[in-house]
Amino acid sequence: MKFFSKIFTLSALVLAFSFIISCSDDDDGNEMEPMADSNIVDLALATDDLSSLVAALQRADLVSALQADGPFTVFAPTNDAFTAFLAANNFASLEDVPVDLLTDVLLNHVVSGENLSTGLSTGYISSLSTAGVGGNNLSLFIDTSSGVSINGVATVNTPDVEASNGVVHIVNGVIGLPNIVDHAVANGDLSELVGALTAGGNTTFTDLLSDAGTDFTVFAPVNAAFTAFTNPNGNDINNVLSNHVIAGTAAFAASLSNSYASTAGTNADGDNLSLYINADSGVTLNGISTVAAADIVATNGVIHAVDAVIDIPTVVSFAVADPNFSTLVSALTELTPATDFAGILSRTEGGNMDDINPDFTVFAPTNDAFAALAAIPDEPVLTQILLHHVIGGANVRSGDLTDGISPATLEGDAITINLPGTGDNIADVTDGAGNTGIGITAVDVQAANGVIHVLNTVLLPDTTN
Repeated sequence: MKFFSKIFTLSALVLAFSFIISCSDDDDGNEMEPMADSNIVDLALATDDLSSLVAALQRADLVSALQADGPFTVFAPTNDAFTAFLAANNFASLEDVPVDLLTDVLLNHVVSGENLSTGLSTGYISSLSTAGVGGNNLSLFIDTSSGVSINGVATVNTPDVEASNGVVHIVNGVIGLPNIVDHAVANGDLSELVGALTAGGNTTFTDLLSDAGTDFTVFAPVNAAFTAFTNPNGNDINNVLSNHVIAGTAAFAASLSNSYASTAGTNADGDNLSLYINADSGVTLNGISTVAAADIVATNGVIHAVDAVIDIPTVVSFAVADPNFSTLVSALTELTPATDFAGILSRTEGGNMDDINPDFTVFAPTNDAFAALAAIPDEPVLTQILLHHVIGGANVRSGDLTDGISPATLEGDAITINLPGTGDNIADVTDGAGNTGIGITAVDVQAANGVIHVLNTVLLPDTTN
């Protein structure tokens, strides 16, 4: 790119020096006075305590980039900051730092636009470093609660040194390339999450979410979300936290749509739990948690801060969260008050309740499937129809299905499943009444107490037996 053209010569340095009109250093060598005709590089060259930064810019061929029109905001690390950075990363000198890495680190100190300290507020901005997952610009967390700090590792010592193409803030630390854990630790509003991740010396999550070899999407509950969460079902908190993580992909807000994703949380059998994402108005998760701050970019993934802890879902959780099942929810509740379908299908432990025990396999008709009926039957018939959509005591995932399998439903009649399905159907179903042409259109919506497969037609039992 022309903007980042790598052109630097000794003569350019001499020319840069000639532009300096006036400057003065304090006793520490950090004080820089604004010089109307001097660009950011000129200012750095004129400040003894930024000589390491100048050398780094030379090595990364970024001098001409910061001489461009901008405007830019540069968080400029001191010589001591570079010394500490090299020691912490086992580099003997700047010459030992790979150029690509050095370039990414330096650009992580540069932000588009002129941001004076008075205009900075607590929150996230994007740096010019494209070391973020998928080549995206890394996020910087700015904390103005006490002075100005960046990503929890650098503090502004000398703010608001204005140049012809932007502003420089001198900082006391080099801002490295943050992974997901680094971002979580830096943000004080995620301290409850960090505490939960590391409780009892646990490093499972921090090790996982620091992995540079896997991309992650993390829905991170803010402190208020943890305070409000009472864990009413006594779920394993580690599994609850895992249910906030999607491994193998970095899903940015713009790419999220109404769909299901698999999380790192599991049911008792080790099947990965599903997460229902609704993007109709903002982004909500399982109908209970809303994204409050999106697209916090790290080297190994993306974080979305959410306003509620996402508890372990039951099959009822998904039916309620997914608007495609609103008629089914109505049928299971207000239209069949004599049967506590919601209570039964929310159970996660064995026991005796009308001899119906989890796990459940639910064949869930969509709103369109119900709309195709001539009318919604009265409660006695509707109750039997609903029971005809549930297999009790088994979590039957799509991989467990075989051609011609005929499981018995809670209503008593069996259904027959044929593989593969015809047309757009994943599988074809014959109901208890012998009706064919019924399709399974989506599979394996996994809850803690069972699994849902989506139907395009309502199953009818044999009403003659």
